[in-house]
Amino acid sequence: MKLAKNKPALAALLLTVAAFWGGSFVVMKGVLNRQDVNSFLACRFIIATLLLIAIRPKALKLINRKFLAKGALVGLFLGTGYIFQTFGLTLTTVAKTGFITGLYAVVVPLISAGLLKRRVTRLQWLAVGLATMGLLLLSFKGFSVGVGEFLVLISAILFALHIVALGEWSSGMDTYALTIVQLGTVAVITTLGSFKSGFHLPPDAGVWRAVFFTAVFATAFAFIIQTWTQSFMPPTTIAIILTMEYIFAAGFAVIFANESLTVKTLIGGAMVIAAMYLIIWAEGREKITT
Repeated sequence: MKLAKNKPALAALLLTVAAFWGGSFVVMKGVLNRQDVNSFLACRFIIATLLLIAIRPKALKLINRKFLAKGALVGLFLGTGYIFQTFGLTLTTVAKTGFITGLYAVVVPLISAGLLKRRVTRLQWLAVGLATMGLLLLSFKGFSVGVGEFLVLISAILFALHIVALGEWSSGMDTYALTIVQLGTVAVITTLGSFKSGFHLPPDAGVWRAVFFTAVFATAFAFIIQTWTQSFMPPTTIAIILTMEYIFAAGFAVIFANESLTVKTLIGGAMVIAAMYLIIWAEGREKITT
């Protein structure tokens, strides 16, 4: 496919995904006090999964036992990541959630190196240290780290595992069917999670609008694009482009949620972003010298 060889076009599609994800932070922040986290996520992913099946039901025929096992594992990383991130969002700001989630761009190459038994260079460790200091600056509250920021950090690690696993398997699997399995797995996980306090449908039109926006644009559309592009682009490249999500999240938060960006938050976020680009530069330097 011509588009698959056009890297700027693929990057533009991923930036669209990042924009929808960044916007979803603001959308969810305003409704999670009216519907519990797991019920919201369950509604979101059930609708997204059913939508994809309704558009292309023949994709279900491509799912065999091996396909299902791999897709479910990828979906497990994704689903648990969303649960931790969304709970964290209820306890911290949109801007901080976006910044900390972006940390997966640092974690991705480290996990990839570990899985592939590659050496972690000094520059990569420096990037990890820089990102960690930036994260502490973002989330430090007196002499303790906020619970919300810690939960979002866990989600960043889980999202990194999702990107790495997707990078390993997406090139040999049907994109559409793999997306259905991923989202279906998340729907099952979040539905089961909602049973503890009881599953609740959206209580009003505003929550329903948020559910449909995130289900259609930030889930069904977004994960088809991510899954497809990962069959042509390496996981680290995907991760660094998707970190634009934090920029969109922070910008939308200032414009629509009346949040303010403090100097501490800006410096901490800049350190995380610097770490992300440092690790990408280090990876490129490693390839040149080997």
